[in-house]
Amino acid sequence: MKISMKVAFCGVMTALSAVIMFLSGLVPVATLAIPAIAGCLLISVVAEVGLGWGFGVYGACSLLSLLLVPDREAALFYVLFFGYYPVLFAPLSRVRNRFLRGLAKFSIFNAAVVLEALIAFFGLGIPLETINFLGKFTPLVLLAFGNLVFLLYDHAMDGLIAQYFYRLHSRISRVLRM
Repeated sequence: MKISMKVAFCGVMTALSAVIMFLSGLVPVATLAIPAIAGCLLISVVAEVGLGWGFGVYGACSLLSLLLVPDREAALFYVLFFGYYPVLFAPLSRVRNRFLRGLAKFSIFNAAVVLEALIAFFGLGIPLETINFLGKFTPLVLLAFGNLVFLLYDHAMDGLIAQYFYRLHSRISRVLRM
């Protein structure tokens, strides 16, 4: 595939991801869903042009999100997890030992969640009292529920990638190789 096709395809995917991220300002209740959807576009980038290009698109869209997206928390979710996780999914899936693969995935997710919470509280000024509805154990309960949701997200990502290869990969690769 020519380098110009790779650059054009990655540019289109970056623009599309940035537009989807910009929608978080219009749909404020989708603070988690919009970054997850924008990150899913990176599946096609990794599948068609490679892992390095996927990280490039992630970096460009992260920068655009931090500069343009009105919902700062959605931009943080994209930058700290949903943007790069679809790119890392392929290398993480190559780990043969299920326990080590799961440990790596959950470690990445939990590190991202803790970092996002710290940045939200201390960087964005979100008051800690807003999440104390279950007392002092609220952060731990939310982290446990977050891990359950991540388990579903990871399983859904696996199915989405399989469907991409089943339905779209041959069509998109044919267009890119023209």
